[in-house]
Amino acid sequence: MGNTTSKIETIIFAGGCFWCTEAVFKMLRGVKSVEPGYTGGTTKNPTYEEVCTGTTGHAEATKIDYDPAEVGLRDLLTVFFATHDPTTLNRQGNDVGTEYRSAIFYTTPEQKVEAEKMIVEIDASSEEGGKVVTEIAELGEFYPAEAEHRDYFAKNPERAYCQIVVSPKVAKVQKEFAKLLRNSADN
Repeated sequence: MGNTTSKIETIIFAGGCFWCTEAVFKMLRGVKSVEPGYTGGTTKNPTYEEVCTGTTGHAEATKIDYDPAEVGLRDLLTVFFATHDPTTLNRQGNDVGTEYRSAIFYTTPEQKVEAEKMIVEIDASSEEGGKVVTEIAELGEFYPAEAEHRDYFAKNPERAYCQIVVSPKVAKVQKEFAKLLRNSADN
């Protein structure tokens, strides 16, 4: 029996390449859908090629629809911050440019407050002194990515980028966040 009163919420995470973010969040219990796309820019209906130029202002982002009765926002934020480097401006590994910035695009005031609170906690606990540079902004227009970017990791596990960049993030989540993973009975 499902909870008939649960309400699906949406949050958008940008943490570098959306192939990584999509693969990570698809594994989590309570996540109902994960969709790569573009947000935070000015160009209407941008293409992947346009976003990669860095001139549209968009970030590669992942739209996550989740059931807060099954997975908490704090858990989603924890996984987000643990699977990319939120202290590097416009860069994740070899991916460099504003399209790879760390950002959270919220859809509720509660998401904004919780994200801001977590950043304060991360900054306070940082021994190295690196401060979180993650942008927090209200979601504007979200443009879904082209079909070839959906389920990219699942469809292309042999690609070098997937083996070198995506696989370690997936493995980290499987190890460090096992309690949040879907089980085989989840759909």
